[in-house]
Parts: sequence; C-alpha cells; structure tokens
Amino acid sequence: MPASFTQPRLVVLLAFEGVALLDLAGPLEAFTVATTLRAPGAPPPYRTIVASTAGGLVRTTTGLAAFAEPLAALDDEAIDTLIVPGSGPPEAPAVPPDLVAWLARRAPRVRRTCAVCTGAFLLAAAGLLDGRRAATHWRSAPLLAERHPDVRVDADSVYLRDGSIWTSAGISAGIDLALALVEEDLGHRAAMAVARQLVVFLKRPGGQSQFSAPLAAQAAEGGTFADLHAWMADRLAGDLRVERLAAQAGMSPRTFARAYTAALGQTPAKTVAAMRLEAACQAVAGTDLPLKRIAHQCGFGDEQNLRRAFLRRLGVGPLEYRERFARSARAPGRK
Repeated sequence: MPASFTQPRLVVLLAFEGVALLDLAGPLEAFTVATTLRAPGAPPPYRTIVASTAGGLVRTTTGLAAFAEPLAALDDEAIDTLIVPGSGPPEAPAVPPDLVAWLARRAPRVRRTCAVCTGAFLLAAAGLLDGRRAATHWRSAPLLAERHPDVRVDADSVYLRDGSIWTSAGISAGIDLALALVEEDLGHRAAMAVARQLVVFLKRPGGQSQFSAPLAAQAAEGGTFADLHAWMADRLAGDLRVERLAAQAGMSPRTFARAYTAALGQTPAKTVAAMRLEAACQAVAGTDLPLKRIAHQCGFGDEQNLRRAFLRRLGVGPLEYRERFARSARAPGRK
C-alpha cells in the first residue's frame, strides 16, 4: 500500500570529491519529477538535499561542480532516505573516511539507506552491509567481495533490497533504484508516470533491459512513418510483412525497406517484432489474459513463439515477467 504523505520526506544524497555525476543526478531527478507530478493540491512527497562534509561546491567525475549543503546542517533533520553515490573507476572507488564515519553514526536513524554503484563500498566500510546481499557495478563486484567478505555480493542484479538497505548496479541503475523507492512510497502508477517523464524503463528484468515504449514515443513525434506505425499498432495480429507495409506506405517493397531502414536505423521486421513484444509485455503485466490469447492478439501465433521472444529479448519467460512486474500493480491476493 503506498504511503500517505502529509509532510515531504527528506531524501539526502551525499556528495564528495570525484562523485559520479549520474549516480548523483539520476536519483535526484527521479525524486524531483515524482514531486512535480503529484496530484493538484497534494502535499509534495519529497524534499531533496545534496550534502557533503563541508558543503559548498563539489567537483564530480565530469568536472562539473555540484553545490552541497554541509552535513552539519542535517543534525536536527529527520532523514527518511539516504543515498550514497559512487565515484571513480570501478576498480578504484573512493571511500572517504569522514563520510564512512558519518554513515556509521547516522544510518541507523534513517528509514532507508541506499547506495548507487560503488557507493556500496562506503556502506560496506561503515559496516552496514555485513551479512547482507548487495549489488554494485559488475566490474567492482570482485573487489567488494575481496575487501568485505561478510557481504554477499550480487554482480547480476540491477538493484537489491535487504531490509532497510538498498544497493544498485552501476551508474544508470541508480535511476532504477530511485524508481523502485518511488514505487514503494507512492505506488506503481506514480512510478510509471515518473519513468515515462524521464523516458526510461520502469524496471529491468535481471540484468537485461526491460522493453518499454520507444516506438510509441517515436510515432508521437511525427515523421515519415508515423502514420504507418499507428496503422501497424492496430494490426499486430495481422499480416505485417514488408510487402504489406510497403503497400500501405505506397512504395515498392525494395524502396520501402531501404527508406525505412535509413530513417529509423532498423529494418521493418525489427520494428514489427519490437512492437509485438511491447504489446505483449503490456498485456502480460497489465491483464490476467491467458498467454495463448495474448500470443494470438499480439501477432506471435502461439504461446511457444511468445515464450521464445520473451526469453530472447528479456531473459525471462512471460509468466515470470508477469510475476515480477504485475505484482505491485495488483490488489493483494490476486494471482
């Protein structure tokens, strides 16, 4: 059940010299968007602060400076969610001792403590990951396991939750983590709205990219084949061979195939396959329809073809996909 917010919850993101910019900015943007997309008249769900040991400008890995409040300013603040970004190359992450000491003192009084990428090294150094499962950048996983043998390092997961501790894989996975936190707080619908606003995937099955809706966005932008895409989307169960698409576009098959690939960077067949999988993902996660019916409606012909497409593109079968991504959107007790 999503939380009821009467006051904004404080989300603190730590900054330090050489912090990875996207580790910091990605989650920050997700919480900011969640706040701006709240219902009219509703209180803001989040208040965000970037903080460092001394405050002031902090140089990121890109050379761009970020402004941070001093940690001392948080002494009397009730921190709800604490996020520790990573830094440096995965093989040599920075572990500032002053932040480690602060984390060891403050994290026990925080509802959720999170690490992005090599930020897991700071949590581990503070003793917060002992006996827990933790994710980090795949190139950093062996080093984290070597330095902290009491941590059960998972090199495959995009993000993990172990009690009140959340950790994520490298760089962009911090956005996945932030979306999961928003979903826990505000519900599936709100998290999906944030993902759409950011034009990112809401969730990624395992270590593979979840297929989302790039084609719908592409069609909405207009362009030479926008009308054709809309026509295709209404006929996924029908004949969408190149010859049929070319006729609909008013071109010869050869001219159409060449023009389409030049405009979109992929063949018409790949677009058809992607649109069918997109529709199947939405049907699998959003309905209780039998897989056989979904396969027919989305143009796969039979359930076996549907299963093969899911495994090839997503790394999971349709039933596992439904279990992972429909659970939070459904009422308790529904299968």
